[in-house]
This record gives sequence, C-alpha cells and structure tokens, in this order.
Amino acid sequence: MNKPATAEQPSRFPLRELSLCLALAAAILAVYAIMGGAYSTRMLVEAACYAILALGLTIQWGYAGQFNAGVMGFVALGGVCAMTFSVPVNEAFWASELPFELGRVLLYALAAIVLVWGATRLDRLGVPKSLRTLIAVVLALLLYLVVISLLRGVTDEIESRVGFIGGLGLPTGVGWVVGGALAGGVGYFIGHICLGLRSDYLAIATLGIAEIIKAFLKNSDWLTRGTATVSPLPWPTPGPGELGFVMARSIYLVVTALIIAVIFFLLHRAYNAAWGRTIRAIRDNEISSAAMGKDVNRRRLQIFVLGCILMGIGGAALTSFNSIFDPQGYLPLNHTFLVLVMVILGGPGNNLGTIIGAVLVYLIWIMSEPLALYLMQLASSLGEGLGWVDPADMQSRALQARVLVIGLLITLVLRFAPKGLLPEKVKHHG
Repeated sequence: MNKPATAEQPSRFPLRELSLCLALAAAILAVYAIMGGAYSTRMLVEAACYAILALGLTIQWGYAGQFNAGVMGFVALGGVCAMTFSVPVNEAFWASELPFELGRVLLYALAAIVLVWGATRLDRLGVPKSLRTLIAVVLALLLYLVVISLLRGVTDEIESRVGFIGGLGLPTGVGWVVGGALAGGVGYFIGHICLGLRSDYLAIATLGIAEIIKAFLKNSDWLTRGTATVSPLPWPTPGPGELGFVMARSIYLVVTALIIAVIFFLLHRAYNAAWGRTIRAIRDNEISSAAMGKDVNRRRLQIFVLGCILMGIGGAALTSFNSIFDPQGYLPLNHTFLVLVMVILGGPGNNLGTIIGAVLVYLIWIMSEPLALYLMQLASSLGEGLGWVDPADMQSRALQARVLVIGLLITLVLRFAPKGLLPEKVKHHG
C-alpha cells in the first residue's frame, strides 16, 4: 500500500525575523544614546511587562479568535494581588476584632452563593424551569441585599478605625502568581457566561466587566485605599536605593525577560502540539471541529483562561515595577487599546511577532512625547522672527501627540500589513 504523500513547506532562512530584530535593536540603542540608561531601561522593563500582556491577548485572539476588550480588568486584578501580598502587614487591623467580623461576612457571602447555586438545580427535583429561575433570581437579590448591608457595616468600621486592611508582607513573587491565578479564575467565570456569545458581543461583555472590576477596586477603600493609592510597593529584586536606578532596573528587566522566555517556550510547544492544532481548527471551522468530536466549549474556555492568567501576571509585574497601586491609573487606552495595537502590529497568533510588536509599539508610545515636544520647540524657535506665540500648554499637546502617532501607525499597518509584521505561520500538509 502506498503511503499518502505529504508536502510540507521547505524551511527558510528567517530573514524577515532577523531584520526586524536588528532594526528594533538599533532603535533601542538610539533611545539609550538620546535618553540615557536609566530612562531607557525603565522603558524596556515596562515594554517587557506589556509583552506578557500582549502574549495573553495573542493566544486568545490569534489562536482562538476570541476578541477580549477587557484586558484592563485582568491587569488590575494582577496589580491588586501584587499590592495585597507584598505590602507590609497592618498590625492595627489584625490586633482588632475586625478580621473576625470580615471573615464572618465573607462566610455569609459564600453560603449565599451556595444557596443560589442550589436554587438553580431545583429542576432536578421536579420544579418547573420557569419557577426555578424565578426562585433563584429572587433569592439572589434578597441575599445580595443582606450580605452587602453586613459588608458595608464592617468595611465602614475598617476605614474609620484602621484605614484599610493592609497587606500580607509576603514575597512579591507570591503576589504575581496569585494575581495570575485570580485573573484566570475570573476568566473562567466570565468564559462560562460569555464564550457562547458572538465575537462582537464577547468584546462588549469583557469591556463592561473590566469597568466593573476597576469601579470595585476604586471604591473599595477598605481593601485598596481607593483613590488614596498604596505606595511604595516592594520589588522582587533589589531596588534603586540599594543598587542605583540603572542596575536595579536592569535586574528587573532580566526577571521579566526570563518570564517571557518561559512563556514563549511553553506556548511554542503547545502551538505545535495536538492541543494547538485543535485550537486552530476550532478557530477556523468550529462546526467541523465539533462534528469530529472535539469539545469546542472546553477548548475555548481553556485558551481564554490561559490568556487571562498571562494578563494577570503581566499586570502584577507592571504594578510592582511602578511601585504604586492606583485604581484610577488603569485606563482602557493604556491597558487595552495599546495591547491590541501591539498584537495587530506584531501579528496575531505569532508569538515572536507579538513580542517584537509590544516592544516597538511601546517604544513609539513613549518616545512620541519627547519627539513631538522637540519638533514643537524647533518650530517655535524658527517662527520667532514671524511673531509666532508659543502655546501655554505645549507640554500637554506633546503628550497627546502619542495618540495621533499610534492612530497613524495602526492605520498604516492595517493598510499595508493587515496580518502584522510577522504573520502567523501556517504549515500546509497534503
């Protein structure tokens, strides 16, 4: 019996990838030469954190076609865990009876969840489904009002007596791991509800949930100090006070680069394994995949949760590096739209392209302001002889130039490279 012929695309020299890496390295060296080591190293650390976020989005969108417009929410969840686990313990809180009171209310909340969940299973006892739904909804509303009233009483006491509950004083890395786990857990809950929606409805749902998370963190003064912020946050590495800005930031950069390397290795192996082929098959033709016996919903939920975990880790790393937790600092422009641009520029589904796109876009985002300010000052000096008057808000205008530059960049990419600088590599067999 003759074996079926299999034709694979011959391997090629990665000239495009090498050229992009060299061009990006040249741009980074130019920034170092112009802005100095401390500023440039800080920029690279933040770009590395954004690369982790972009990898989380590219596996959701590039691997599985899931458009997550709520990246900001998962970044905030990672940030609050980094803060909660690393900030020193608030002795005044733990020395009072408030931990017991808060724990009691949380147990009531858990019992309420169990009761509502049990009400949703009443149809198994012969209760009509319409009546079951009505009972579950009414019970959920009543228990919510009871629990929220009890919680408000305890949290008011916490805010008035001790400020906020404080942290746990644990190593920063613990907060990063828990941040990824919490983001994954929330993603699991969201996925069960939203992954059955169409892609545009999924985007709207995740966007709304991200705003809910931000509003909760912003208004929970007992947990996060709200708009008062929490700072300074400790680093997982020696800080600038011990080693100086350049050396401390360089070590932090090494840590984030190692995280990216591990994620890249694992994703590369998974992408080329049977799991990755199944995910891409579901993305390309969900009906055919289901007909072949693939559990479509379970696979889509897996990839969504995995992407959320990476976003939580990236958000925790970014918050720790900035050394401040500010719920108002999480913005859709900075923590959702910018990550989306990184994935579009690099190439959805291409891990290397996503990393290159993240660093390149963040470099452009950061350098747009000083470059625009320099051009404005140059135009102002040239126009002095013509009687030009400098605008009073030149600095803020230069800051807004980054939005114009990013908008122009994404327009050019969508026009001339709609699949990104490094499109997803698809091997053809047959």
